[in-house]
Amino acid sequence: MSLEMRTDTVEAYKTRILRVLIHIQTHLDEPLPLEELADIANFSPYHFHRIFRGMVSESVKEHIRRLRLERAAQRLKQTDQNVIFIALEAGYETHESFTRAFRAMFQASPSEYREAHRVLLPPEAPSGVHFAGGRFSDFEFPRSNDPKPDVRIERVKEMRVAFIRHTGPYSQVGETWGKLVTWAGRQGLIRGRPIMIGIVHDDAEITPDDKLRYDAGIVVDERAAASGEFGIQIIGGGEYGVITHRGPYDKIADSYARMCGVWLPTSRRELRAGPGLEFYRNSPQNTAPDNLITDVYMPLSERFY
Repeated sequence: MSLEMRTDTVEAYKTRILRVLIHIQTHLDEPLPLEELADIANFSPYHFHRIFRGMVSESVKEHIRRLRLERAAQRLKQTDQNVIFIALEAGYETHESFTRAFRAMFQASPSEYREAHRVLLPPEAPSGVHFAGGRFSDFEFPRSNDPKPDVRIERVKEMRVAFIRHTGPYSQVGETWGKLVTWAGRQGLIRGRPIMIGIVHDDAEITPDDKLRYDAGIVVDERAAASGEFGIQIIGGGEYGVITHRGPYDKIADSYARMCGVWLPTSRRELRAGPGLEFYRNSPQNTAPDNLITDVYMPLSERFY
């Protein structure tokens, strides 16, 4: 890909995210649902959050929360509004919760901040975006310290997968995998080195823990049949962006963000709706967390820039 083409693609993604950043700044008193923000950016709601997090280096929730606290700090300095009113405006239901969050950002309580003889600045945001009432025209991307992720494109054939659904925190999928392996073993489905796949339907940074959906799966042939809570589904088909994650599973969100927010804007591609796939190349049963290897697959659309 030429440098000119790569630059054009990055600028297109930046323009779309910039529309969202300006909308957030000028609508901080509104609910700002994710689906609305994704529509403003013209991204699929399925993957918008990962693209946003990768490009802005904050989740949507973290970004909105920070801007509301920065606006609150401005209110404290420039108005005589009651602290509890400012807290409610920032989305906090109690003075105590607002004070804890405010102190964590500014190293001072709201009253201490108001009485200080100088402006206490919040930590610098990786994107360079701070509360300014929407008066900005750009944000910092790519950043000089962004590692260049090693992402490859693979065409994946359809696979027949036996699976069991887990609903709840991703950190608790171990029991689900235990059930699947026990059942598959009794059915004679585990031979040689079986292909173990996690089918990730939700983003843990935006979906409540008790609503997260994850399928623990194993590739099978036509002889395998659904039974009770163990189902059969067809996955794959089409092109996927692939990044190899090395390390603990609880850090895998960082690899998603690097692929979606750092590589994707330079790729001339977009993501299509569909779950992420995680291919586990070794087992946590006999591998140290730092040595775990997971290939993360994200579905690509046929659209090119």
